[in-house]
Amino acid sequence: MKRILYIMAACLLACSGASAQISPAALQKWKDRKYSMFIHFGVYSKLGGVWENKPISRGLSEQIRAHAAGLYSDTYEEVAATFDPEKWNPDSIAILAKNAGMGSVVITSKHHDGFALWDCAFTTFDIMDATPYKRDILKELSEACKRHGIAFGLYFSLIDWHFPAAMPVSGHNSDSIPPDHHTYNKNQVTELLSKYGPVSELWFDMGSMTLAQSQEMRELVHRLQPDCLIGSRIGNNMGDFTVMGDNQEPDYIIGVPWQSPASFFHETWGYRSWQERGDIRKKEREKLTSLVRVASRGGNFLLNIGPKGDGTVVPFEQDALLAIGDWLKKNSEAIYGTHPDPFHVPFEWGSITSRDNKLYLHIMTTPANNTILLPGLKGKVIKAYLLEDKTPVKTSSTAAGVTVQVPAGLDVSQWFKVIVLDIPGGYSVPPVNIQPLDKPVVLDNNNAFKYFSNATVDYNTSFTSTIRNAWTLAPARSGAYKPVLTYAAEEKGKKITLQLGTNTSELELSNDEEIKLDNDITQVKFGELYLQGPLYSGVGGTNGSLKDLDVNKPWPRNDGKPWAKHAEYKNGTQYTLPAGLMTGYYVFQEITSPRTQQLLVKVTSGDAVMVFLNGKNLFLQNNPYKKDSIVHYVLLPLSEGKNQLVVKLFNHFKKSLPFNIDYSVPQVYYRKTLPAVQMEKGKYYPVSWQLAKPLTPHDEMGMPNLKLEISKK
Repeated sequence: MKRILYIMAACLLACSGASAQISPAALQKWKDRKYSMFIHFGVYSKLGGVWENKPISRGLSEQIRAHAAGLYSDTYEEVAATFDPEKWNPDSIAILAKNAGMGSVVITSKHHDGFALWDCAFTTFDIMDATPYKRDILKELSEACKRHGIAFGLYFSLIDWHFPAAMPVSGHNSDSIPPDHHTYNKNQVTELLSKYGPVSELWFDMGSMTLAQSQEMRELVHRLQPDCLIGSRIGNNMGDFTVMGDNQEPDYIIGVPWQSPASFFHETWGYRSWQERGDIRKKEREKLTSLVRVASRGGNFLLNIGPKGDGTVVPFEQDALLAIGDWLKKNSEAIYGTHPDPFHVPFEWGSITSRDNKLYLHIMTTPANNTILLPGLKGKVIKAYLLEDKTPVKTSSTAAGVTVQVPAGLDVSQWFKVIVLDIPGGYSVPPVNIQPLDKPVVLDNNNAFKYFSNATVDYNTSFTSTIRNAWTLAPARSGAYKPVLTYAAEEKGKKITLQLGTNTSELELSNDEEIKLDNDITQVKFGELYLQGPLYSGVGGTNGSLKDLDVNKPWPRNDGKPWAKHAEYKNGTQYTLPAGLMTGYYVFQEITSPRTQQLLVKVTSGDAVMVFLNGKNLFLQNNPYKKDSIVHYVLLPLSEGKNQLVVKLFNHFKKSLPFNIDYSVPQVYYRKTLPAVQMEKGKYYPVSWQLAKPLTPHDEMGMPNLKLEISKK
């Protein structure tokens, strides 16, 4: 039988055809669910974080195979031979998810240990061949989900600690995927998407595939199931939605579909028998807080359970889920299918979700004087009430906005209360990032409202990417306004989509007027180069503060080392530094300028680079195609006197790290004059730019020098 399945999978892999795009309806359905169940279940559940009668505290319990001494591959197979989850009940799981208010289930079809929860044709290390249970868990769960009206999704680990041709166990899990292993993964994914009906999402995890491998896997998934959404941990920005870091809730705007995965306990996702679970009431409030915050910011919340080895759900987790489900039964309207908070200001009392004609105020703490001001809100509130019991709530409108009087004595100590503002005629709020246009205005990275995603080569090199900049112009006078774009060598040749008021156009930044920068590089004094590192680091962020550095003092902390002076390093010469996995170096140079002026610098780096001037981050970019080196051009806004330039260099994939800081480049910029724009006083005009037709919607724009100056004609 397994031979027949192998042939079928091979035929499917041989089929050609372009990758289908996710339908808008399928994407909207996924976004509207808001809340789903994650399940970590497998052989590791049998061990419960214990090996040889000792709790294994190192690492996550679902990764015990990598962290427990003596738990070799053959020994782990012996554990699998005792894995018999006789109390596992797929209908109970589906019903629990439904009663908890969750719209789908996402289960670990295969975790890093390589054990398959289904009858797999390509390995005997699966639920049918390696265990006494001998029932296809995925088949039965997919059927139960269908019976109970919830969607079925799958987690799939790209690394595999059991497959012989895979990379060995590492401490970082961002291992490359050798060709034979890639073929094995594709065969397994083909099975998963061919045997179990519609799969709402495929949640890849870990590994570091090449761009070609990620593209091939994406095309395979969408060819087999066009409406199966792919998580961003497929790597190389090939996901349909971006997955935040584990237990991460962003406090910024994500400009693409996104999901926040969360565990009940940060220490583990799989079952841990000795886990201290604490006060269940606090945990219920903690997870409900996360759900509301994620929904209010436009994301989906994926909350994990780790069943025991016998298949039962931990009572603590089950009870907490059901308690949140009870709250959702009363307040579902305020979560499912809602839009994000339309306001661009934080509220200390809680969060907001919305619809076109309603606002939902999630009261998490009692506001001062029991009063809430919704600044700038315009629209006629026909009625306001508590969602759970329709108790009327008083509101009033003023020039400042709408004031909501929270009922006295409203108890939000355990469960949040939701106040509904019903505004049948619709409403408006102040637009994002208003820029008064009473004099010439320059729009750039410094004053932009940013929309983000995650640029993800692999899990360890993921960083928060900027995908769009936005402003709103408020002209002080009516008439024609002159817009002028300026940019430098970094942006030259790129295409952008520019929204300017009611007009949106695609522009190529090329063939424009070249202008010499108003600077005098001969009068600028460049200090010697200092080096700090190697230090363990990721792509973004820094190991310590880069403001007002003293190179003679330890860094990044008092137990660090002083910066090392390298008199032999010269600007304009490329050097190579020894580097390993997740290595960061910092290069410091003092620049003394006789006046305020701009200076163009060319920076050569490896897998990623950040550029700072006087402690301020000017630029961040990775190396998505894993080239030997990358070159970027950044305009440095020098102040009169001493300036501190710091370039952070990052390495992940290679054994060495190139760098060069070069000022001997043409000190020029480019100017593109755009057609005049008519504006009226008292109206708002949105402005935004982003890359036109980027390879993926998650790509970092990488346009540090682009500016738009708007002035009255």
